[in-house]
Amino acid sequence: MSTRAAAGEYEDRSGPAIAEALHEWGATAASVVVVPDDEERIADTLRGAVEIGVDAVLTTGGTGVAPDDRTPEATRQVVERDLPGIAEAIRSAGLAAGVPTAALSRGVAGTCGRTVIVNLPGSVGGARDGVAVVGPLLAHMRDQLAGGDH
Repeated sequence: MSTRAAAGEYEDRSGPAIAEALHEWGATAASVVVVPDDEERIADTLRGAVEIGVDAVLTTGGTGVAPDDRTPEATRQVVERDLPGIAEAIRSAGLAAGVPTAALSRGVAGTCGRTVIVNLPGSVGGARDGVAVVGPLLAHMRDQLAGGDH
């Protein structure tokens, strides 16, 4: 989520980093989409992914304290069930790696239908660290959301 990257002012590097990191966990990123920091546009993009049956949406950016950081608010509009442990684990991993600003992340995680939605930090390192937390859980979450056994 970045207004400037969406406008072509700079290249999005976090989205491709997430796609690459997901590949290491056996997942395939169907697409990388750059959306401006606009709460309704973000929420609409998430709803669109849910409607077409995407297993997981990992967002990057817009989770900080800047006035236009609205990704968590947009995500809350879409999420039906919270997964607070994932968001907490992502922040904890950042803090454990010596990144004090990880405590400022307001990212959330949850599900809508059979889709998992997770907000990751906007930095390349933070996005990769977030995938390191989420990656091992993806197959299990997908199985659970499809009604699989524990």
